[in-house]
Amino acid sequence: MGNDLAAFAKEKGVKYFMISYTDLFGGQRAKLVPAQAIADMQRDGAGFAGFATWLDLTPAHPDMLAVPDPASVIQLPWKPEVAWVAANCIMDDKSVEQAPRNTLKRLIAEAAGDGMHIKTGVEAEFFLISPDGKTISDEYDTASKPCYDQQAVMRRYDVIAEICDHMLALGWGAYQNDHEDANGQFEMNWAFDDALATADKHSFFKFMVKSVAEKHGLRATFMPKPFQGLTGNGCHAHISVWDKDGKTNVFADIAMELGLSAKGRNFLGGIMKHASALAAITNPTVNSYKRINAPRTISGATWAPNTVTWTGNNRTHMVRVPGPGRFELRLPDGAANPYLLQAVIIAAGLDGIRSKADPGRRYDIDMYQFGHTVEGAPKLPLNLLDALREFDNDKSLKAALGEEFSSAYLKLKQQEWNSYASHFTQWERDHTLDI
Repeated sequence: MGNDLAAFAKEKGVKYFMISYTDLFGGQRAKLVPAQAIADMQRDGAGFAGFATWLDLTPAHPDMLAVPDPASVIQLPWKPEVAWVAANCIMDDKSVEQAPRNTLKRLIAEAAGDGMHIKTGVEAEFFLISPDGKTISDEYDTASKPCYDQQAVMRRYDVIAEICDHMLALGWGAYQNDHEDANGQFEMNWAFDDALATADKHSFFKFMVKSVAEKHGLRATFMPKPFQGLTGNGCHAHISVWDKDGKTNVFADIAMELGLSAKGRNFLGGIMKHASALAAITNPTVNSYKRINAPRTISGATWAPNTVTWTGNNRTHMVRVPGPGRFELRLPDGAANPYLLQAVIIAAGLDGIRSKADPGRRYDIDMYQFGHTVEGAPKLPLNLLDALREFDNDKSLKAALGEEFSSAYLKLKQQEWNSYASHFTQWERDHTLDI
């Protein structure tokens, strides 16, 4: 079968392929292609009008062709006659440099050129809510500390178990599922993998969770802060770097502080150095800043950072090093684009290694209780506009991600902010009507 999608269809009984790409805003775009036509699509790509999605293109641009990557193909466990396959975007026989998957692939290749193999995992949190999006779906899920609530997770057993069964069948190495810190919130974990494979799985996971939820008459959301007063949806990323063969963890050195090698510290230094600009991509929506700058939630903690600090095994900081050879970036949220999340981590880390960046002082305090005592550590952006300005001012990070991508992203995100800023809200009426 190999890389032949037509042979895959014949062997697996697939009738249709979803040729899918992710745009700059994280929107998943696809065409449903009959198996009889997939050989032509694998050779030439499926045609899209790029302007019709969130890419910086115009109606005058030629067709953008989404060329499926057979290595990413996944037969839908809940609808086996359909297979999903991630695609790389080209136009006029050239890579569309602003396309998120292309951006990630270029950075992975750049790291490989330096003898580094990036491996990552993500923890994608989500809520199960009512179809109209106004409330959580379980009226009995009301505990003030609902994390790990066994009754609540079992009331949603049919949904969670079905998704986990699918991940097990796909060979993802699913290993735990839990009710998270907010009422109605869940997290499901699967094994870490090469950065591109993780991004493809992350993209598919969001599609799968939403699809299975809909099948059960519910709605799933990865929105960063869908409910005021409840903990938001994070998407914590675990990062390690291995040698070119992927056999030896070059971040691991038990003789060093927290078991993190000199190269690992430099990679972490890059994350710390670019953190405020990073937020424009790891926290890409207006709503994102309701999570990372939130007041204390009903459960007692937001579990989200607001300051650029790092630590050992302590969840109150932006980065924690839970054990030798890896670290966890706790900044990203559920709105993060699966491909751009990985790309910006690699871009910042590579810059850190090349510039031998120092991550700075390690703090082991409870940041939620004593964060006010930290001096000199930057605060994370207060809103999307501040994050976009930080990103625009970070010349080296923009260059690492690619000028075409960076320009397109900033342009469309600035338009999004302008749209938000021009929107009249109830808050304005409540606070200024009688002035």
